[in-house]
Amino acid sequence: MLMMLKALVVLFLVLASVPGMAAELVGRATVTDGDTLTVAKQRIRLWGIDAPESAQQCTANDGRPWPCGRRSAAALDGYVLDKTVRCQPKDTDRYGRVVAECFVQGQSVNRRMVRAGWAVAYREYATAFIPDEADARQHQRNLWQGPFQMPADYRRSKREQTARQSPVAAPPAAGGCRIKGNISREGRKIYHVPGQRDYERTSIDLSRGERMFCSPADAMRAGWQPAKR
Repeated sequence: MLMMLKALVVLFLVLASVPGMAAELVGRATVTDGDTLTVAKQRIRLWGIDAPESAQQCTANDGRPWPCGRRSAAALDGYVLDKTVRCQPKDTDRYGRVVAECFVQGQSVNRRMVRAGWAVAYREYATAFIPDEADARQHQRNLWQGPFQMPADYRRSKREQTARQSPVAAPPAAGGCRIKGNISREGRKIYHVPGQRDYERTSIDLSRGERMFCSPADAMRAGWQPAKR
């Protein structure tokens, strides 16, 4: 009997150390967006699904835009409101969130969001909800009532847009190379030395051809002219 008890203890310790065997999270939930909530003070990313971002717009069947991101979050909030949510962890994502499948009264919240057309199956990570997505698409539920951009594509396009709009910052100035070679709106190449009026507020955008110089002579040889003040 003692040997059996020891074996059970060892088995429990082994299972507890296996990835994906983390303790179940249970409690009332607060919602961040259509695929993210918080239970027991732990932020949770719903496994296997992807919901539109909070600012994302979709197109209704009459061609008008509508705030599908906010509506998706509202749908999730309405479903879990004042209910006990049980989440079974499966992984941890790169943001430190628990990735889990969550349940209300034994029913999968993840599956419900996809089947109701408030989220899509996140094929990159799981295939469990693809049939539910197909059902939502066939019946044109919510997101599927008109054309919309997949949430992952929406996020990617936003990142690319931000990257295009963000100037390429100049690297930290090496010893002595503190002269800022700026290009004006009119295309004039002007360099600023420390102590001049506009030096501190002048930024260098490498993507526009601007650069740092180590001496006024270097700047002038490259075609830059000194700032007047």
